[in-house]
Amino acid sequence: MSSGGEKATPASQPDGKAAQSTKSDFGMGSYKMCVYDRENFQGRMIEITNECMNVCEMGMDKVRSLRVDCGPFVGFEQMNFCGEMYILEKGEYPRWDCWSNCQRNDYLLSFRPVRMDPEKHKICLYEVGEYKGRKMEIIDDDVPSLYAYGFTDRVGSIMVSCGTWVGYQYPGYRGSQYLLEKGDYRHFNEYGARCPQMQSMRRIRDMQWHQEGCYTMASK
Repeated sequence: MSSGGEKATPASQPDGKAAQSTKSDFGMGSYKMCVYDRENFQGRMIEITNECMNVCEMGMDKVRSLRVDCGPFVGFEQMNFCGEMYILEKGEYPRWDCWSNCQRNDYLLSFRPVRMDPEKHKICLYEVGEYKGRKMEIIDDDVPSLYAYGFTDRVGSIMVSCGTWVGYQYPGYRGSQYLLEKGDYRHFNEYGARCPQMQSMRRIRDMQWHQEGCYTMASK
């Protein structure tokens, strides 16, 4: 049975304020997700509205299912935002295969909101580090295969001019995921990769920031 109603709120904010729409490091908008320690939204539930570095500190062993009411978030397999990362956009995730297509584990331990940029999307990919080698620029588009578009399967450095993106290790948005928020990444380890292999890329969009977003807000 769900214990219900518990919230992970930052210590610097009064209780009950974390889920309100405020201007913060994560942009303008509100964030809210409910996480459960068992699959199919069963067991203990905790509501998360901001950073959560370790669900164990809130009395939950592991997160095995979740609902994102207002996001997006990024979830990590280890505490303190470490290990494999998974982009969690608005919707329901009853078990591990809803956020990953490769079962390395069946739970998550830490979360944070994704820093959204309300502008259009533009990203430049470079074959090697320090913005050298072959270059590919993507503007307001998703690319299921970089190789099919004439690029390589290696991305050594990246410049994100605007928008928020997620890169994937394999074509078709499969394999390890890499969150690419607005900014520069001089080396592949700066976006969390162990090697420069990246073969597909898509935009992260949400109706809080983009009127042409992929996900529509639930009607009340």
